[in-house]
Amino acid sequence: MASAFPVVLVLFVVAGLMAASWFSVRKGPQQTLIRTSLMLTLACCYLMWAITYLAQLHPLEVPKVNLALEH
Repeated sequence: MASAFPVVLVLFVVAGLMAASWFSVRKGPQQTLIRTSLMLTLACCYLMWAITYLAQLHPLEVPKVNLALEH
């Protein structure tokens, strides 16, 4: 049985990247826009990866084997 360890591990990595993006953006008129864009991009990429990963771990439909085709 697979565990949720990779999902939690990647969550902490993404949270660290979000914190780094928060502090690494230079001051300026577009600071809020750049911070928001970086953090939203990281959040969306994480969600897409996590949903895809978890969907492969626990599929809604179990693949059916057709024994007639396998000689």
